[in-house]
Amino acid sequence: MLLEDESVPVHDGPTRHPLVVFGDHRFCAGERLDVRRMSGPHMHSQVELNYVLDGRITYWFDGRRLQISAGQLCLFWGMIPHQVVEVTEPTNFVCLYVPMSVLVNFNSMSSFRDAVFRGGLIEALNPRPPDRDVFLRWREELLSGDPELEQIVRDELVARIRRIARDGWQDLRERSSAIEISRNQDPDRLPRIEKMLRFIAEKALGEISAIDVGLAAGLHPNYAMSIFKKAVGLTINQAITRHRLDTAQSLLISSDLPVAAVAFEAGFGSLSRFYEAFEGRFSTTPAKYRSSFGVAAARPT
Repeated sequence: MLLEDESVPVHDGPTRHPLVVFGDHRFCAGERLDVRRMSGPHMHSQVELNYVLDGRITYWFDGRRLQISAGQLCLFWGMIPHQVVEVTEPTNFVCLYVPMSVLVNFNSMSSFRDAVFRGGLIEALNPRPPDRDVFLRWREELLSGDPELEQIVRDELVARIRRIARDGWQDLRERSSAIEISRNQDPDRLPRIEKMLRFIAEKALGEISAIDVGLAAGLHPNYAMSIFKKAVGLTINQAITRHRLDTAQSLLISSDLPVAAVAFEAGFGSLSRFYEAFEGRFSTTPAKYRSSFGVAAARPT
């Protein structure tokens, strides 16, 4: 498990946002409760949930300054560049990370899902009195390293997100008093990047190519590939593969599907390609990865 100050940079540069990895894209929790200013914007592939225990956080969020305060529960997609730029002292929060694939499967709650993938900072309008204690417990259990507890938290946390989608939410970007548009924001390029990321999130489990992703944003494929790599730090094909691996990872942990079925459910057309990509990222085989979580062997085909 990584501390937030120990995130692993995948890409960096003087004018780009580093892509970081938390907990190898699993359900996981930030180890720090105290909130600190960050040296620069970053991105990560998971959906991030923040429950603010006390104090106030000011985020730079994709060209805007947005504040969340004690008692607020918010979530956002980590692929939107974000940075903590100011905190009151003391400020503490619980920070949890959920694989992006969870929201992709919210087909019956498409408006909520789409708002997240369009770059919203989503606030739960009906926070519950037990949330403070529940989020602290989820954090402790995710950090415990106990696979059974992790599975319980997975189920409870997904249910909590579904309740946010059902019970009421708002996008804080739409509150004029909370928004300050950056003069350096590119008004044309960022929506195109968001369209491509959203298309990948929705279609990566099928047969798509980098050309399809570019066309979905109304761009010439070569230009699409160029601006995507500059903004995200990955090629379009790498982003597609990453999403498929996120899905395969979730299926290995949460189901007893045979490895071959996992590969094809996750969008890999070739079993050998799946093994190559999986071992390249996780440095182990899918079967060994599954067994490391204490998951029973898959049923025979």
